[in-house]
Amino acid sequence: MYKERFCEYLKLERNYSDKTIDAYSRDLVMFERFLRGTDSQLDLLTADRDLVRMWVVELMEKGAATTTVNRKLSTLRSFYRFLKIRGIRDNSPVQGVTGPKNSKPLPQFVKESEMNELLDRTDLGKGFIGIRNRTIIATFYETGVRMAELIGLDDNDIDFAASTIKVTGKRDKQRFIPFGKELKELFLEYIESRETEFGHTQGAFFLSGKGQRIPRHQVYLLVKDALSKVSSAGKRSPHVLRHTFATSMLNHDAELGAVKELLGHNSLQTTEIYVHTTFKELKEIYNKAHPRA
Repeated sequence: MYKERFCEYLKLERNYSDKTIDAYSRDLVMFERFLRGTDSQLDLLTADRDLVRMWVVELMEKGAATTTVNRKLSTLRSFYRFLKIRGIRDNSPVQGVTGPKNSKPLPQFVKESEMNELLDRTDLGKGFIGIRNRTIIATFYETGVRMAELIGLDDNDIDFAASTIKVTGKRDKQRFIPFGKELKELFLEYIESRETEFGHTQGAFFLSGKGQRIPRHQVYLLVKDALSKVSSAGKRSPHVLRHTFATSMLNHDAELGAVKELLGHNSLQTTEIYVHTTFKELKEIYNKAHPRA
């Protein structure tokens, strides 16, 4: 009876869609079924805060996503607010009940052994294209640049004397990123191959097969194809290589603040997610290797 009146209120007074109303109705039916399963005398009018919390726990134990649980709690809040407005019930059993926090998925990364396999022993194409592809992947992995930053690189952004590249990040914020001997050698090999292919050029650093600045979709596809040869990770994108750079730096004892500056993050909190990633990797290694894990 009260469910029907609540659904009518949502339709006529709140102008909710039929699909939304159906979702609210299903949530209330599910909660009511839980109450009856706990005690046949219980119903929506007699539910208390402890019962709501018990329902949340049961949903989580059954594997419900945090977004789903929070949506169901939102349904209950709306329903009991309606009952209070209509004078049917004085208080809400949902008051003081906090839903589970939505957890952000950890960034995916490629294992160090897989990156070594990719850069040292994997065929990435012939001639200019092969050298370019290898240089692009190495640049992502060894500098942590974003895709837009890599595409935007010009020849004069590479300082071979200082072994740094100048990248222009979000909101046109510029930063300098150092690179090592191996990437320097790759850059020089790439430039030599590029000049053989197109003659002396000045402007965009990474070129397409037609001699123009390489477009975004080509970079995405070449990285995806390359990673598929060595990694079974669900995601195979340039951003995964950026995650891999950050994870590798922290795994090799880099300071969090230094990684933040290299990645161009505004907040240390953004960088901290990679600490959780490295801990997850260590935990998996421990569980596999320790005899009493």
